Amino acid sequence: MTSKTFLQAVSNGKVDILEAFLTLLKEMGAPYCVIGDLAVNAYAEPVVSLDLDLVVISEDLSKVRKTAMSKGFKIQDFEHSVILSAKGSDLRIQIQTDTRYQSFLFRSVKKKVLGYEMKVAVLEDVLQGKIWAYSDETRRKSKRQKDLADIYRLIESHPQLKAKLPKDLNLPA
Repeated sequence: MTSKTFLQAVSNGKVDILEAFLTLLKEMGAPYCVIGDLAVNAYAEPVVSLDLDLVVISEDLSKVRKTAMSKGFKIQDFEHSVILSAKGSDLRIQIQTDTRYQSFLFRSVKKKVLGYEMKVAVLEDVLQGKIWAYSDETRRKSKRQKDLADIYRLIESHPQLKAKLPKDLNLPA
């Protein structure tokens, strides 16, 4: 079983919305980069996630939304993100609208993640995004615990990152 097939099976994928969305971004020429769990998977031992977290260049967000809607994606707006979903898959695509992530776009690199080639934030930016997410006390505790686990996964795979952790992060030993 290939990585793509596995992800499709886990996400109940009758349609490959990840491939469809990546193709949409490529056809539009919209700069993007993956920043969440799948980005961590690019740099550490992969774990399963039903979320694709990414950032698109802010000037293209409305065009991406409009094009995604025309391709059958359902769109939901939240305070700091836009969630796209589609019938036939449990995978959720979360576009982060927090402006802090915009600079990640210009340093992103192509990576193969679970069988998909995509632009991914560089290692240090992935760590920074996870630190921001973990430090956000308004997030659900379960989400913050997952972010903490991702921070540890990155540090275990890339020990040099430990020096980049803020002193006030208060990570459990």
